Amino acid sequence: MPSTDRSIRPSRLLTAALLLLLALPALGQGGRTPPWGAGQSRAEDLDLTYALFGPGDDVASWWGHAALGVEDERLNVSRLYSYGNFSFDEQMLARYAMGRLEFWVADAPVMPYLRFYARADRDVRVLHLNLSPQARARLAQHLADNVLPGNRDYLYDHYRDNCSTRLRDAVDVGLDGRLRAHLSTPGRMTLREHTRRYTAVNPAMSLLLDLAMNDTIDQPLTRWDEMFLPDELERAMLELEVIGADGKPAPLIRDIDRFHTASARAPTPEEPPSYVPALLAIGLLLGGVPLLLSLGWRQRGLGWCRVALGAFTLFTGLVFGLVGVLLTVMWAFTDHTVVFRNENLFLVNPLWLGAVWLGASLMRGKHPRTPARLRGLGLLLGGLSLLGVALKVLPAFDQNNWNILALLLPPVLGYAAAWVRLGPVVAREPAPATT
Repeated sequence: MPSTDRSIRPSRLLTAALLLLLALPALGQGGRTPPWGAGQSRAEDLDLTYALFGPGDDVASWWGHAALGVEDERLNVSRLYSYGNFSFDEQMLARYAMGRLEFWVADAPVMPYLRFYARADRDVRVLHLNLSPQARARLAQHLADNVLPGNRDYLYDHYRDNCSTRLRDAVDVGLDGRLRAHLSTPGRMTLREHTRRYTAVNPAMSLLLDLAMNDTIDQPLTRWDEMFLPDELERAMLELEVIGADGKPAPLIRDIDRFHTASARAPTPEEPPSYVPALLAIGLLLGGVPLLLSLGWRQRGLGWCRVALGAFTLFTGLVFGLVGVLLTVMWAFTDHTVVFRNENLFLVNPLWLGAVWLGASLMRGKHPRTPARLRGLGLLLGGLSLLGVALKVLPAFDQNNWNILALLLPPVLGYAAAWVRLGPVVAREPAPATT
């Protein structure tokens, strides 16, 4: 994941500048290779560490961040290697929207980097790796090579190629493949379930991410795949035994320095929260409103019910239609593979934009064909939503979108039923009673 203090909001630009300043001492060397990359360090003098930074306040920081440190204790030289760097420019948003955002690894002084995250009141833990001299030299050389201009850039993918997976791969190089072998077992949960855990701090944002992502994040994982999370990589390294400096089996992590413990942050839940009951209650409420308004108009002749139903129809059509357009555009024109072929399009799709014009027409109450057109649109949208549910019996339609179904299926069916009840009658106020 990206370094958690790299938001593009103006209020966070100072944060970005500070992070850049942390890296300036390394950049100011004019490309000078560190002693472990130039063959000047002795393997037995190297100390390799895994620095873990807990979740922060911004969306990008909810996942935490991590880096690998190298110190030559004899030469008193140390560097921290972070793969969470990207540029702030006018094209950054466009690249990110298209799924083509380039990140790079950079090295920076260790202590200023740690203190920066501590000042943000984020957990900071430094894990010292218990590696043989050969493994230390191999991992240090790998990091020194990665930071070179020709090697440092990579195409960011939140789940498959981020700051944590790059560290996982580097540690595996140092361990000569032992980490990957250890993590070849089935994972604890899917990518979606992990996402729900880490976004539990903001249920609304969690729901939006759930809406946007398809079934590629619902497939079975190995533990190796779960290492896109810095906490999961820490968990794996704490379990692993290696051949230590004395040639005997020993824990990979020989010591933990708890540099800072956050004072005001709840821990990330171990299991994803369940929102289905609450979302279903909200969905039933949203679906009941158009039904009640249609009954008020058709059975009691209340003109304000027609106007209100038209207004709700217009607003819902605009929101659902624009969301459907966005999901369609992301599928058709971006490289974000997690948004392709999204089953939520059965519920929210561009067809809903037709309800905008028809809702406005229903509010005016002057066009005799509006109720019939709404009836046809309701049958189409309601039928599509039910088709999306029915297709879930097939293996190809295995998206875990029950949260979205609980929230959106009732209002889709509620509007469909309300529009169908309008029937083919002319939309006009009932004539006043005469004597």
